[in-house]
Amino acid sequence: MREHIQNRRYHVEIVPPKQDSEKLDADLVQFAEKYRRVMASGYCACITDNAMGLLAFQGLETIEYLGLPVPPDQVMIHLNTFHTKPDLDFILSEGRRMGLRYLLAISGDGSDRLPKLQPADVGAEGVSSVTSVELLQYIRSAYPEYILGVAFNPYEPPDHEFAKMERKLAAGATFIVTQPIIARHPVVDELLRRYPAIPTVVEAWMTKKLYLLSDVVGYQIPEDTAYSPLDTLRKLHAWYPQCGVYLSLLGFKIQYPIIEKLWKNLPEATAS
Repeated sequence: MREHIQNRRYHVEIVPPKQDSEKLDADLVQFAEKYRRVMASGYCACITDNAMGLLAFQGLETIEYLGLPVPPDQVMIHLNTFHTKPDLDFILSEGRRMGLRYLLAISGDGSDRLPKLQPADVGAEGVSSVTSVELLQYIRSAYPEYILGVAFNPYEPPDHEFAKMERKLAAGATFIVTQPIIARHPVVDELLRRYPAIPTVVEAWMTKKLYLLSDVVGYQIPEDTAYSPLDTLRKLHAWYPQCGVYLSLLGFKIQYPIIEKLWKNLPEATAS
């Protein structure tokens, strides 16, 4: 697992088409093009699960519909708690059949259009709602072949977030993906100090639209904040050379050729 996280230096986020898209055919073509490009580069494609609570097609069904390959070490599916129990088991069973290995278990963003797992669905006792912890426990018990990752939010009060991380690790998590950071972050430094043996991926925000980042991290970032995504990415590699990097909202037309060159020049990077 550590070799996968380090060698697959980039984890590229790809968002499945929205279910209410008015240009679904074009969105599917674009999804397939991005996915195949990530595969050809030797990176890991990270497929979101109703990101920001917006109803989208499920990642595995999109991959299967398009007839795309699922190299075990190059695909990671996000899986959140906003599913029915039958849908959850279908996703996990299909992933197993397709050879999927990596899952990022998150609580997720809900909406009125999305169902929510109930504690009884995942055999959880003594809790009022299902979080990523209960989801992890269920997957580890019912589908032990998966390698499970979790999110870490350095913007939360550290004591609270580290206590949650302990519960996530106890529930079966074996790697960590941070929320996006746009500068070296002391809480991420502390995360790496506390868990040096656990593979960690730091998330890079690859757009200048900082108002969207404010929505993700839960606090307001001034819009006049000077920010260069590519410069920040280069600095992340220098600050956290032991970490993989997750690329959010990556621009495939302009940014992708640049990150390919950058990745190839990293001392520890390999293409396989």
